[in-house]
Amino acid sequence: MTTITQQASSTFIKSKKHSRLSAPSLSAPALAVLATLAMPLAYAEDAPALADEASLPKVVINAGADRSVQGPIRASSDKFTAPLLDTPKSITVVTSETISQTGAVSLTDALRTVPGITIGAAEGGNPVGDNLFIRGYNAQTDTYVDGIRDSGSQSREIFAIEQIEVVKGPNSALGGRSSAGGGINIVTKTAKEYDFNNATVGIGTDQYRRVTGDLNRVLGNNAAFRLNVMAHENNIAGRNVVGGDRWGIAPSITFGLNGPTRATLSYYHMESSEIPDTGIPFNNPFTTGPNLARNGGGTPYTVDREAFYGLVNRDFRDTETDVATVDLRHEFSPSLTLRNVTRYGKSGQDYVWTQPDSSIGNAALYGTVWRRANTRIVDTETVANSTSLGGTWNTAGIKHSFNVGVEFSREQTDRGTYVFSPGTNNPLTGNSTCPTSGAPTLYNCTTLVNPNPYDPWVTTRSKSPTLTSVDTTTRAVYGFDTIEFSPQWQLNLGARWDDFRTELNTPAVGATAATRALVDTSFDTYQAGLVYKPKANGSIYLSWATSATPPGNDGGDGLDALTVAIQNLQPQVSRNIELGTKWEVLPGGRLSLSAAVFKSDMDNARVTAPDGTTQNVGRKELKGVELGFSGRVTPAWTVFGGYTYLDGVIADNGFVNTGSTAAPVWTPSPFNGNAFPTTPKHSASLWTTYALNKAFTIGGGANFADRQFANINNTKYAPAYTRFDAMASYTYSPNVSFQLNIQNLTDKLYFDRVSSPHYAGVGAGRSASLMANLKF
Repeated sequence: MTTITQQASSTFIKSKKHSRLSAPSLSAPALAVLATLAMPLAYAEDAPALADEASLPKVVINAGADRSVQGPIRASSDKFTAPLLDTPKSITVVTSETISQTGAVSLTDALRTVPGITIGAAEGGNPVGDNLFIRGYNAQTDTYVDGIRDSGSQSREIFAIEQIEVVKGPNSALGGRSSAGGGINIVTKTAKEYDFNNATVGIGTDQYRRVTGDLNRVLGNNAAFRLNVMAHENNIAGRNVVGGDRWGIAPSITFGLNGPTRATLSYYHMESSEIPDTGIPFNNPFTTGPNLARNGGGTPYTVDREAFYGLVNRDFRDTETDVATVDLRHEFSPSLTLRNVTRYGKSGQDYVWTQPDSSIGNAALYGTVWRRANTRIVDTETVANSTSLGGTWNTAGIKHSFNVGVEFSREQTDRGTYVFSPGTNNPLTGNSTCPTSGAPTLYNCTTLVNPNPYDPWVTTRSKSPTLTSVDTTTRAVYGFDTIEFSPQWQLNLGARWDDFRTELNTPAVGATAATRALVDTSFDTYQAGLVYKPKANGSIYLSWATSATPPGNDGGDGLDALTVAIQNLQPQVSRNIELGTKWEVLPGGRLSLSAAVFKSDMDNARVTAPDGTTQNVGRKELKGVELGFSGRVTPAWTVFGGYTYLDGVIADNGFVNTGSTAAPVWTPSPFNGNAFPTTPKHSASLWTTYALNKAFTIGGGANFADRQFANINNTKYAPAYTRFDAMASYTYSPNVSFQLNIQNLTDKLYFDRVSSPHYAGVGAGRSASLMANLKF
């Protein structure tokens, strides 16, 4: 049991478990990271030059060619059996150079450069963390690390990331259970075949401080060791009291660098502590009744940008992630390779987070907001193993590039909550109605305008005796083959069979009975694509793919929670057809262009049937256009960007009760034909840099997102916005360079996180950071 008492106001935020980093000192783990960075490197051999000093960082999108190496670009996954140029899918690859140039320090930061991806807001059933939507579908559970599903809600860092691969469209043939929108594969940094020592030290506005280190050592003739470390702290620009600190370490060692057998052992650890953001409530809570005239236009309330509805004395979020991986690979010959990957992972988070709740009309009626306490104590433990055989072979003059394999995994999620005494309701009303605010309400109600995050909220917090446990096991067999009939024609085929079993157990507590729900199902998913190459530097493709989303897809840690009501339902199946083209143009193929039109359908979505039960009888439809470009327009000028058009429609949302609980009357949903929530119709991004000379480079970017609805009713939405960023770098010497980033250059007030019908997340205000990049 923990007693929470008032803390004095401070420019530094204090979490409930870990002290924030103060200006002159760091926490013990962070000091250990900094000590690692300070290891004597004076006798290290100079790292070989990776590129000419005048060259600019590489950016690859939708099969863009890597101009620093020979041969076609391939994705990191062996399941892609053709170069990206000839892969009949929309795939965006964001390199570490792009991440560094844009000043990104998290996965969501890095993905803002990819149009068609939006960020969802957390809520009671939806945990705080990377809540991503791809092509209108929630892809929260569709994140992979080096091809293995990364389970558990997290906020992922970038210090140990080599590149990020975004696969658009149904993804189940590649990764198993998934949404219809696509998936994200994070490629981690592993040991290289040469020595180098890199470090960055950064300071900035809003108490931004960041230190990273990247050290690589060759061990003898056939092994190498790499170590990545990070310590970071910052507040969020324009958001009162929001911020946190984190630190991480990621060592890896590879044996057999130059032989047919290679083994890579890696480990990743990260911890974070923060006060999470609360956002600003929407201003139209009424749908019927006498207060309908009080509704606003559907946008968040117009209040001070820094309005924070949480409580410093109550709110906190602590996370911890550990991942250990053994990756074994053996080449029987240049045309046949066997690979086995085993991973153990554990991720957990612990938080009390205030949601500004005005769902019953407090803000419109009384100018108040109820401080709803969302809490979660969750640990997800995963063991996974994947074995694959890949290579090439020829028969009857036809070339095959193939990959076949089997996968096994088990995920165990234990989730609990906190309870408070005397409680978080308004004691004057006994519920969440807030006609007044302040001390008489025990500060559980606050004002819409100028809420005080340092209100002396005092109560006792303890863990709830109710604990939910979800155990998920999967078995899968898959196969992929790219069949090359001639230099002009290729056929890409893929299929996967999954056996999926997930079980939910909630023990009995007092008068509450125990709950058990079980899903035991299997499903097949496919992909096929015909590729025509009119020239060696281009391709035109027509593809088809499916995805399957079974009940309990989230493994107990997300929106798709398993319940008794849905345990007997079939997986939701989506189909996508896509026509696209990819080209590498200009001398050396230095500029990549891509375009695609697509249409996806889900005709067995889970909705309420005419009898009031939940059944697979709904339908969703999505069509869109995607354009991409990246590379060098000239040797000094790079570009990276794209545009996405998405028209998502809830074609059949089932039925709603227009009668009473005792005498229900089920009528077709009034939301039929409404737009997908969290899906801007138009989105675009551009990042560009220009080398003025060998020393100076300037760059800038723009991100546009159209209006995004927060609910299926289409009554609440975040307005469209355009955000601008800028960058300038200066190379002082081969071993020292500096980079200045200004985020949100115009200090635009915008909302970049929706999906909750109660509030919208506020985008960070203008901030600046200066990084020193060092090579030893």
